[in-house]
Amino acid sequence: MADDTRDVRPAGRQAAVPKTGSRVRMSFSQRREQLIAVGRQLFAERGFDATSIEEIASRAKVSKPVVYEHFGGKEGLYAVVVDREVTSLLTRVTSALTAGHPRELLEQAALALLDYIEEETNGFRVLVRESPVMSSSGNFSSVLNDVAHQVEHILGAEFKTRGYDPKLAELYSQALVGMVALTGRWWLEVRKPRKETVAAHLVNLCWNGLAQLEAKPVLLTRKGNK
Repeated sequence: MADDTRDVRPAGRQAAVPKTGSRVRMSFSQRREQLIAVGRQLFAERGFDATSIEEIASRAKVSKPVVYEHFGGKEGLYAVVVDREVTSLLTRVTSALTAGHPRELLEQAALALLDYIEEETNGFRVLVRESPVMSSSGNFSSVLNDVAHQVEHILGAEFKTRGYDPKLAELYSQALVGMVALTGRWWLEVRKPRKETVAAHLVNLCWNGLAQLEAKPVLLTRKGNK
């Protein structure tokens, strides 16, 4: 009997699992973790549609019924992988927002996303690739919306202080988060300039606007780091 496809493990890096080719007999939970790791890798490499149950089973060196037993099918495995990545990314962003100054909060949010892209590249690829209709509530767009809502609170308070219409905070938060996300996808492929430099220029554009761009922006939260 298949178990629940919704995974409730804490966010963060994936737990260590036995190697795919291991001859050691695995427990139910160990096999589940192995299949999740294999699925995560394949979904990152090929996307949901191009990945088959046969390929998942072959790479994990198990029979297809084993995959069905744990997840009920490819959709169930995909849902677990996406749920973990969504939780991981949101946890990183919310945990990073510790500063008091709005500009520093924007820096922390940008760095949290770039850190995730750098450290959990496969997870990021899974989120930004095409996804089946059934996962529309757990894709990258929904994650960005959640992040944007948190940035909206930051901007809303700042808008009130500066006499701007706080109702526009939602519009600006969507624009800022979308800009960082798209830049992150580009940076994932080129990996230059340095992550901190990318974040500094993003915040420079967000905070100062094109009319007041600083020539050599630096992150206030990373001063002294090379």
